[in-house]
Amino acid sequence: MAVIFEPMNLAYLSLGSNEGDRVLWLETAVGMIPGSCGMVLKRSKIYETKAWGITEQPDFLNMVVCLETIKTPGELLTALLDVETRLGRHRTVKWGPRTIDIDILLYNDVIVDKPELKIPHPFMQERRFTLIPLAELAPNYMHPTLHKTITQLLTDCPDELEVREYVG
Repeated sequence: MAVIFEPMNLAYLSLGSNEGDRVLWLETAVGMIPGSCGMVLKRSKIYETKAWGITEQPDFLNMVVCLETIKTPGELLTALLDVETRLGRHRTVKWGPRTIDIDILLYNDVIVDKPELKIPHPFMQERRFTLIPLAELAPNYMHPTLHKTITQLLTDCPDELEVREYVG
């Protein structure tokens, strides 16, 4: 009997929450991801920041996880949207409050430019709340289109919002 090995892919996901028990939403999402997406290899600390975009809403908790997956980018997006839905995510207002938000930041060195999915995430270099936890896990990862490391992107980031480690 032949054994078929699926190629493993490395993806970095950003998770955020600003409704209800924000830590519980993040932890529950991280716990659900392996069941449908792949193995979580590493996770950042949790960070807190003011809302970005629409600022008149509760502060966000954010983190990044590194995922090993056999899923294609499209399959991964579908699985992550299912996790969001099962955790009560309703997409009513862009950049509005949410129980959970999960974005694919990076997927290997793949570039995807479709209406429903853009990889690398098109705004990651503009958001300290994404770059700080990502730099914690992958400081030397080279952005496939900007050709800068995550550390360099963080140094160059124009975002001035304070991002602080969440201590509970």
